Amino acid sequence: MNPVATWRRLLAEFVGTALLVTAVVGSGIMATTLSPNDVGLQLLENSVATAFALGALILTFGPISGAHFNPVVSAADWFLGRRTGTGMSAAHLGGYAIAQTLGAIAGSILANLMFDLAAVDFSGKDRAAGHLWLGEVVATTGLILLIFALARSGRSAVAPAAVGAYIGGAYWFTSSTSFANPAVTIGRAFTDTFAGIAPASVPGFIGAQIIGLIIGAGLLLALYPGVGQSADEVVVHHDTTDATAPPARL
Repeated sequence: MNPVATWRRLLAEFVGTALLVTAVVGSGIMATTLSPNDVGLQLLENSVATAFALGALILTFGPISGAHFNPVVSAADWFLGRRTGTGMSAAHLGGYAIAQTLGAIAGSILANLMFDLAAVDFSGKDRAAGHLWLGEVVATTGLILLIFALARSGRSAVAPAAVGAYIGGAYWFTSSTSFANPAVTIGRAFTDTFAGIAPASVPGFIGAQIIGLIIGAGLLLALYPGVGQSADEVVVHHDTTDATAPPARL
């Protein structure tokens, strides 16, 4: 179990998720300002900034809270670890989800204010369509597989680069541009900018993300039967007293 005090872990999840959404929304606003007539370039600028920021944030907050920044990652950590007594408790899962969601909303508001926009301006960008929901299923499934496969095989140290690279790539190979995160989805409803999503479209995205969580967890149990034993090492290994990298486990 993570020995760090609960309030510190929740604060890390709140601040980390807030800064992640600030990066997503802020870079989207900047992209539309710098490249107003080129949507492809806007997406490139938005995805690169998000990938780099996510990697840096995992490095910053990983040793404190695990740097989940995502309720589906926390839910998978609880589900996969509960049979082996590892991972987080149900109470901590609830606390993480609340902190992540509040952080995401705060991050969206912060980005709006930095660019001299209304603090809260609900998005009008409709993203309710079956092919977008499928994109979210694929993005979330891949994210869960990546994170827990790294932990189980003793490669959590590369999670900052690997997770950042995956999200940056998934911006381009999924139809939904890879939200893959219920908290971030809710937060992005609070900005009517490039990265926004209409509040009415949020439930469909979250439903697809939950399906991705279920599929990802099922695949992990099939591919890595002992994956639950490594739930305490998601996303970044918490035991900072041992500098020796754990051996690969399958």
